Amino acid sequence: MRKLVHIFILLFTVLTAQAQYYIRGEVTDEKHQPLQNVKIYMQSNHLLYYSGVTGGFGITTPLLYDSLTFNLPGYETKSVKVKSDMYQVITLKVLSGNTNIQKQKLLSVTKDFSNQEDRRIFVSDETYSSLSENEFVHADKFPSNSFSVRVDKASYSNIRRFVNQNSVVPPDAVRLEEMLNYFNFNYKEPSPGKVFTIESQISPCPWNASHQLLFLNLSARKLNLDKVPPGNFVFLIDISGSMDMPNRLPLLKASFQLLVKNLRAIDTVSIVIYGGSVGVWLQPTSGAEKQKIIKAIEELSPGGSTPGEAAIRTAYRIAKSTFLKNGNNRIILATDGDFNVGQTTEKELEEMIAKERQSGIYLTCLGVGMGNYKDSKIEALAKKGDGNFAYLDDIREGEKVLVKEFTQTLYTVANDVYMNMQFNPLMVKEYRLIGYDNKKNIMADTSVELEGGEVGSANGITSIFEIIPSASMNNTDNAKNSVAALTINYRTPDDTAKKRIRYDCPQNLKLFKDLPNELRFASAITMFGLIIRQSKFINNATFDTVLPIAVESLNPADYLQNEFISLVEKAKKIYAVKKKKRKLGDKIFN
Repeated sequence: MRKLVHIFILLFTVLTAQAQYYIRGEVTDEKHQPLQNVKIYMQSNHLLYYSGVTGGFGITTPLLYDSLTFNLPGYETKSVKVKSDMYQVITLKVLSGNTNIQKQKLLSVTKDFSNQEDRRIFVSDETYSSLSENEFVHADKFPSNSFSVRVDKASYSNIRRFVNQNSVVPPDAVRLEEMLNYFNFNYKEPSPGKVFTIESQISPCPWNASHQLLFLNLSARKLNLDKVPPGNFVFLIDISGSMDMPNRLPLLKASFQLLVKNLRAIDTVSIVIYGGSVGVWLQPTSGAEKQKIIKAIEELSPGGSTPGEAAIRTAYRIAKSTFLKNGNNRIILATDGDFNVGQTTEKELEEMIAKERQSGIYLTCLGVGMGNYKDSKIEALAKKGDGNFAYLDDIREGEKVLVKEFTQTLYTVANDVYMNMQFNPLMVKEYRLIGYDNKKNIMADTSVELEGGEVGSANGITSIFEIIPSASMNNTDNAKNSVAALTINYRTPDDTAKKRIRYDCPQNLKLFKDLPNELRFASAITMFGLIIRQSKFINNATFDTVLPIAVESLNPADYLQNEFISLVEKAKKIYAVKKKKRKLGDKIFN
């Protein structure tokens, strides 16, 4: 009898351990509005989950009782004990006074490694955030480096604008990762069912013979344009007085009209304008009514001040009123960024967007103009709005961003994407992430967090580390050791759970001349960026070092690559004149 009791207890224990419960619930604010992207930390398994578009969540657990912690920037963190078979309604309170609605976010971070002050670069009346260039880091002390994966491309076309105007480029206008993103290098479509495919390659560094380059290539799933979900698009167009120039409002009108030609009957377009006042210029209209939408765009005319804050709030209100639960809900903000009414500072605008983005609406930003162009503001809005950022310097760029790269720009395949590199000190002595530089004013804040990015359909993202190999790297005993372990963290738009992919970067050193052409061309672009960025890490490389690499690895059929070579040749002349003037000035004053 006692034996039977023991068997019964054992069976009961096993069955209980294997039982699966499902914790269901929703997260709202005090006005009962759903909160999206709330971080949900489960104490029992130490995993992180997120609330969905409607604030809902569903988590499997073997435990009848568990503890959950809910966290969202701008709201009080809340920890609760839950019974798994009961529906949970969690209400988060706004932080007192909304004083810190959103922590400032980093683009890259090396664990336990700190850096430096704040200044803003002004060129004429343009503003650029001052960036702190990533330093070399000792792999034995700080082996872990994480960085946000984004597909912003604005920096390259803005650099092109300066060069084409025979002007030197402001160093802080140079964002290396955006220059590389612009070309969509080395894209390899992932296998069916996969969101990403990953490759890596090591080669000698062309600007420092004792260093090496570690290339990381991340390719995102390609969506079939015929099967993408319906779009709920709100065009938020700046028609203020500052937009009254050919390369501003007229350029935007032509670019948006090209975009409209791609729309389907299941897509919806609304237009919000601001210039003196804010108005809904076009009520939600089916993409089938192309002539009506195009006519509304054509009739726009500039004038008035720039109440950007009120316009953004109106655009989100319209987007929410036509929200598609399983659709692509996106605001496309087009402006020179010169907001001068309402909340106008980057911090104020970031805090507003941080709250609005919980609605599940993406924000794509298109910058235009010169002289008063506020790059720092538009960039901040795109990053905080779960979106992307492009700069239109001419109609060809408008066509590239909104037509040729339609799904890349406007359809997301992964959210909150960031990479973590865990370097192997046996193989790597020091490393430096090229690009992904942080604003100087947030480097001194120890409370900042890494901010993941949004990745659109069919984007090819190339990231580069400059590494100093360890003495034992080429030792045959270490040939099988990986250089670094790469982890990609992301969420898909239709799922709240965080996903991870691990990839070991092999020790696959190739001579630079044997690299695929696209990687060699990416090296030329990187070197060009470092030169005009006035990087202290570029050594003695010059435009004459860049040109042979670009010419030898050129794809003759690629218009953008041919154009890049022309830009380098123009920049060489511009910077040579600047150098002569500086030498002449030194003679006069010495």
